[in-house]
Amino acid sequence: MRRVAFTLIELLAVITTIVLLMAIFAPALQSSKMRARTVLCGSNIKQLLLALAVYETENKTLPFSFNDSLVPPSGGYPGGHGYDRMGWWWFNYIAEYSRKDKGKRNVLQCPSKNLRNLKLKNNILCGNYGVNQSICKSSSGRKSRAEFIGKPLSTTDLPHPGQTLLIVDSGYSMINWWHAADTPPVSLGNIIIEDTAYIPGLKINEERLLWPGQERDAIEGRHPNKTVNVGFADGHIIRTKAATLLVEKTADGYKNRSPLWQPD
Repeated sequence: MRRVAFTLIELLAVITTIVLLMAIFAPALQSSKMRARTVLCGSNIKQLLLALAVYETENKTLPFSFNDSLVPPSGGYPGGHGYDRMGWWWFNYIAEYSRKDKGKRNVLQCPSKNLRNLKLKNNILCGNYGVNQSICKSSSGRKSRAEFIGKPLSTTDLPHPGQTLLIVDSGYSMINWWHAADTPPVSLGNIIIEDTAYIPGLKINEERLLWPGQERDAIEGRHPNKTVNVGFADGHIIRTKAATLLVEKTADGYKNRSPLWQPD
């Protein structure tokens, strides 16, 4: 009986066809993965918003974005002690409400972050989600940042909670409108890591001083078409162009775009 086998030409033709199909479908597969990560990111923010709402219901106010404390939260102080402040962060206050995924994933981690510095990549404070420091204020800070220091607000203090940003894709765990302003009120350097908070994909990041390893996340963005997931104070989320969060300096001051950064 004659043995049936492929000729060299037939094998080459099959291999060529497979390579062509991979070249055609690989970008589509990569795009599908990006979209899936974007959806998961939105789901994380939704869970965090729900956790903040539960905290507010029980405490009549939202938590501090950062609160000095000599007593560390459960699990110890988050972040790197050499460049992050030691204390309680907003997510420490809602930990018992936000980790309800049976331990399979951490809703504090953005699946699309593009950090290249391993030290920052492993730091929960960097490259994930930032809370609006105009609402969840800090217990302390530099005197030049007085508007972000004090008692946290509640959603009842906000004239337009459905338009006011509460949580967003961010370069740092707390962020404010200064980080999204084309001309910040004060110079934002890269010596203090809080100053390098950013909205991923915002064009002004190209001119900002960033920490090594933040550049790709800050400039190229995380999600398709340089979009970001935004969670509002009333609990809903949207995905929008990073450019919509830009705060522009005008002759009369600053133009606070929608979504609103400042609760007024």
